[in-house]
Amino acid sequence: MRLNELKPPEGARKKEKRVGRGVGSGHGKTACRGSKGQNSRAGRGTKAGFEGGQMPLQRRLPKRGFRSPFKKHFAIIHVGDLNRFPKDTVVEPGLLLQSGLLKKEEPVKLLADGELQHPLTIRVHQVSKAALKKVESASGKVEVIGS
Repeated sequence: MRLNELKPPEGARKKEKRVGRGVGSGHGKTACRGSKGQNSRAGRGTKAGFEGGQMPLQRRLPKRGFRSPFKKHFAIIHVGDLNRFPKDTVVEPGLLLQSGLLKKEEPVKLLADGELQHPLTIRVHQVSKAALKKVESASGKVEVIGS
């Protein structure tokens, strides 16, 4: 079998319905649209969500909240997650990405969940006060880097 011999199986391809090609075709005159009404006119049909003149659902429901387009999204890392790194390691976003703690490259915020067992130098974009205390109590350092 060659590429030029390939054909779709029988019945897989349906012929296009040719409408508006004369009365003898069976699909002429009104071209299968019927004689009157909204769907027989040019530019036929309605917009998505149209409910026949009834107030549409998306206009009946109340609007809630606000989403700021300027909001900064941070990847969250907990102090307890950093115990996997050996003592005196410099933990940076690149290292977190390699180790699988981050899924994609984005600014990192360190939060205080868990305990740090040994000193580390941690370079993140933001850190909570409680996380800073926990790292410093384990005689580690936190450096805040710009995003």
